[in-house]
Amino acid sequence: MTILVTGGAGYIGSVTVEALRHAGSRVAVVDNLSRGHRAAVAAEVPFYEGDVRDSTLIRRIVEEQHIEACVHFAALTYVGESVQEPDRYYANNVGATVNLLDALTTAGVRRFVFSSTCATYGEPLRVPLDESHPQHPENPYGWTKFFVERELELFEANYGLRFAALRYFNAAGAIAARGEDHTPESHLIPLCLQVALGQRQGLTVFGQDYDTADGSCIRDYVHVQDLADAHLAALDHLAGGGSSQFLNLGTGRGWSVLEVIEAARRITGHEIPLEVGSRRAGDASSLVADASQASSELGWCARIPDLQDIVASAWTWHRAHPDGYGKHQ
Repeated sequence: MTILVTGGAGYIGSVTVEALRHAGSRVAVVDNLSRGHRAAVAAEVPFYEGDVRDSTLIRRIVEEQHIEACVHFAALTYVGESVQEPDRYYANNVGATVNLLDALTTAGVRRFVFSSTCATYGEPLRVPLDESHPQHPENPYGWTKFFVERELELFEANYGLRFAALRYFNAAGAIAARGEDHTPESHLIPLCLQVALGQRQGLTVFGQDYDTADGSCIRDYVHVQDLADAHLAALDHLAGGGSSQFLNLGTGRGWSVLEVIEAARRITGHEIPLEVGSRRAGDASSLVADASQASSELGWCARIPDLQDIVASAWTWHRAHPDGYGKHQ
């Protein structure tokens, strides 16, 4: 079975490509490199630089590589940016994905794993969140993923597509050769590590007046290798005839922004100065997963649940790759 990975040169995508290869799967990658890195994909992996909106390209890849399933990562993913540029997010995340689904199903591909998000839930009514929690996103990014989930249901009803929509909580950490390299960087752990590396002077905590123990937002951090493993389990589930699923991926443990910063201080031995700013539009106060359904349906659970281990893995990668993929192939 050959798997098409869209956005396979990105953070989670590149780690998943490596996990698939390690498991013995054949993989092909399509990425427009707007935010991914060619160096994050091994040279021997068939790589197509292009956009998932290019239906002709997608159909050609399916034919040339004998694609049987697709893992779809390609998307814009910054909450703040989505608030500022909602039209761009809807066009890229929803419109492009519908185009991809149309091209795949036309070409006969009927198995699809989708990179969704806990941002589809919005401000929680209860914590931890299970998959039955109402979905009312707080930001355009979350809405784009919500609408794709609805499109998946329509493609299943009309074209026989079977899918797994994996609602990530906060992806974090690194493996030896793959880590987080975004421009601009907006994620808390790499921002902390950039301060420790002397690449920025300090960081801003966006709001310390939330209804949490220390006033800062709480998130469930899940190691990127655990996320990759969940994609493999989802592909196996679908290949075995399993039904379509919406599944949370998280550890079930929440960590506040201030707790993450303190963990980064301990791991790096650096002070990591901070200042408190105003709340960021679109941020929910607390997002923590109930991932028991992923356990029962896929046999998946986080194997690296501890924040210290997650931050330490990221610190190892960032020290080895201070310029990200820019100077390290």
